[in-house]
Amino acid sequence: MSSEVRFTDFKSDKQPTWCPGCGDFGTMNGMMKALAETGNDPDNTFVVAGIGCSGKIGTYMHSYALHGVHGRALPVGTGVKLANPNLEVMVAGGDGDGYSIGAGHFVHAVRRNVDMTYVVMDNRIYGLTKGQASPTSREDFQTSTTPEGPKQPPVNPMALALAAGATFIAQSFSSDALRHQEIIQKAIEHDGFGFVNTFSPCVTFNDVDTYDYFRDSLVDLQDTDHDSSDFDAAKDKILDSSKEYMGVIYQEEDSVSYEQQHGVTENMSEIPDGAPDDAMDLVREFY
Repeated sequence: MSSEVRFTDFKSDKQPTWCPGCGDFGTMNGMMKALAETGNDPDNTFVVAGIGCSGKIGTYMHSYALHGVHGRALPVGTGVKLANPNLEVMVAGGDGDGYSIGAGHFVHAVRRNVDMTYVVMDNRIYGLTKGQASPTSREDFQTSTTPEGPKQPPVNPMALALAAGATFIAQSFSSDALRHQEIIQKAIEHDGFGFVNTFSPCVTFNDVDTYDYFRDSLVDLQDTDHDSSDFDAAKDKILDSSKEYMGVIYQEEDSVSYEQQHGVTENMSEIPDGAPDDAMDLVREFY
């Protein structure tokens, strides 16, 4: 860890308005600690967030930040990273923001493998809009708008990521502070798109997927013989509906980020207006 930067340096002077006990507190703390442990500081960190309870995180962290529109955090994060590859870019979202309206952007961000970290605060409900079923809610999860449950299987975000060609897939739990930090750190250190689905319980609207449920049900992969470099083993874990796993599920150890593959190395803010530049052409390909 850098002797000059502490995780508290990433805390802004804004007080979170999340409900007391919300899992997002632990998720954010782990992100800040991981950033400090990997030698980053607020001056070289950019946090992008979407809409929902998770969207507030950029306000509560002291760094460069942008609070985008619903489901569009990943395209913004991609643009930021390609415009200035020297920045540490972290994108934060929720299960609604990321796996519903943002699902298309998620798949394409995964396959591009831009070197940034995506942390999804998965509470399996729409918390900000008062408790509707989300893409990851259980098929029989009863809410005010789905009194008999959604009656459709939940989205498996890790399966989506693996099918799209992800080079780093992990799952963490906001209440397990040390493991959550370690997992986020590994995602930051990964050369490419680091995806972490974080169980972040909603204490107000979800009385099923609770802290106690995850403590009792999660299987930590570091306590097993799981080989995260084994694609087939990762697929088996991801498709195993009988268990919930925590840890790095899959990592392509020889991953090469988009920037490295295409020579995106310059900070575009330092490129004179009108100057030809291959990196600018690469950014234009996305839009």
